[in-house]
Amino acid sequence: QTTSSALKGAIQLGITHTVGSLSTKPERDVLMQDFYVVESIFFPSEGSNLTPAHHYNDFRFKTYAPVAFRYFRELFGIRPDDYLYSLCNEPLIELSNSGASGSLFYVSSDDEFIIKTVQHKEAEFLQKLLPGYYMNLNQNPRTLLPKFYGLYCVQAGGKNIRIVVMNNLLPRSVKMHLKYDLKGSTYKRRASQKEREKVFPTYKDLDFMQDIPDGLFLDSDMYNALCKTLQRDCLVLQSFKIMDYSLLVAIHNMDLAQREHVMADGTSQADTRRPAAQKALYSTAMESIQGEARRGGTIETDDQMGGIPARNAKGERLLLYIGIIDVLQSYRFVKKLEHSWKALVHDGDTVSVHRPSFYAERFQRFMCNTVFKKIPLKPSPSKKSRSGTAVPRRS
Repeated sequence: QTTSSALKGAIQLGITHTVGSLSTKPERDVLMQDFYVVESIFFPSEGSNLTPAHHYNDFRFKTYAPVAFRYFRELFGIRPDDYLYSLCNEPLIELSNSGASGSLFYVSSDDEFIIKTVQHKEAEFLQKLLPGYYMNLNQNPRTLLPKFYGLYCVQAGGKNIRIVVMNNLLPRSVKMHLKYDLKGSTYKRRASQKEREKVFPTYKDLDFMQDIPDGLFLDSDMYNALCKTLQRDCLVLQSFKIMDYSLLVAIHNMDLAQREHVMADGTSQADTRRPAAQKALYSTAMESIQGEARRGGTIETDDQMGGIPARNAKGERLLLYIGIIDVLQSYRFVKKLEHSWKALVHDGDTVSVHRPSFYAERFQRFMCNTVFKKIPLKPSPSKKSRSGTAVPRRS
């Protein structure tokens, strides 16, 4: 129940201090023990020789694995001063639509970062994951998995509020017309009545199959890149025995947006300011999937605003914003499964071995067969034009 403004203030003070004090420490390789360090600093309201005075109650700020996270931020090209500027220069914006988890979400004013409150168990789970998770990121920074940039805890009034800083999947500057949380399961996977009444509801698998029965069409390079990325990410999640994650798919319909602009003011002199592109490397959906499609230069990312170009069955132009979410919730699910199974099977291992692979396969199959489809190739009038230089791939 800490008031939101006090929490936002404490987060900004804490991050300013921890990133600042880190910058005085020399760069070095990450060691195994760096993953287990927790730094703690006390912020009395009257200030101290280390911390500024502030008008909130006294609080303590903890930073988990500061050196390791500094390294991860570097991996994504986030400079310390940019990180500070994004998170601490302007007030954080609270997002009203909190998830089913009951977490609070804040977004930085420049849209780069999301701050999410997590439960104790989730924070613990993230700490355990870190060494393996980032060994994977090191080998492959292009991924649809969440990118964790920092894990912190604000202790105030006997309460611990743990927060994680992540990449922001849905830039506020782009209007999303539809949003789905997809797991590849159809059991009870329909948005509740309460959810449907929200301004910006999150629909589920059965809703998707009903609303978009033909799926979303991508050009074949893009489709292959996306499915390859999903496949690799699922393998990583499976290796950590993680299940119950979702693919968040938000859809901006460019044609519909144009019609909305025209309707809004009778003319189409819409807001012409281009939203600033996100700065963090690989933070947009477009960059997250293997960038093979980009090397050919067929995709002008500027007007795509980081979205993945697609079409629906009507041929309308879409931009997709996607990412895998809820990878930290898994432990609850796994534990539930293990307990119920161990009663049946003496050796409980068989469960955890089979289930995550089953979940991952079903998830991939659903995404790459039902949700995303290749645009059927039109019979080309002549092969010449394709090898020739004249014809650009996309209008």
